[in-house]
Amino acid sequence: MLFDENPGTLIHHTIGNFNIQPDKQAVTRINDSLSTLQQSRELRMREAESSLRKLSRHLHSMNAQHEEAIAAHDSSKHAADMVELDTKKFRIAKAATELEIESERLESELEMLKERLADLEAQGLEGDEATRRERELDDATILRLKIYRSLGIDIEADGAGIFNKAVIRNSRKGDVHVVNIDPKFSRFFYSNYFWSTMQG
Repeated sequence: MLFDENPGTLIHHTIGNFNIQPDKQAVTRINDSLSTLQQSRELRMREAESSLRKLSRHLHSMNAQHEEAIAAHDSSKHAADMVELDTKKFRIAKAATELEIESERLESELEMLKERLADLEAQGLEGDEATRRERELDDATILRLKIYRSLGIDIEADGAGIFNKAVIRNSRKGDVHVVNIDPKFSRFFYSNYFWSTMQG
């Protein structure tokens, strides 16, 4: 009969009929996983606490810098700096406007000079007819003045360009005569007078 067997023997045989080794291994693996997970959580907690402490120190430093900046801020100096910058801005704008006006004036002057140069190039080296006549007249006057000077006579002109004074030098005697030329006397008169003075 079943109940005639020793209970201990029955239990032992019953346990032997169950394969609990895989279950034991599974429990072991679960315990290992739980242990690893716990260690990982503790490591992350320590890292989070370390980061929190760093952030707290950084926040404290930033708060201190902010308080120092507020304490060092001078609103009146800031306003004065802004006024100075505005003044400089207006000065620069004024200078730029003046430079632009001057540039336009120089451009206009350059155009005039270009036109003048074109006219001169068109006239050639001798110039136009009026210029040539004026130069020929000047050349004749210069030639006469050179002749007078070679004779020891310097002819001087007044502010209007009229020759009305002669300085006659007698190199032999070392004399100097100043003669005011009056239009009422003829050239012949002055020629004789100059000659006699030089011969003196």
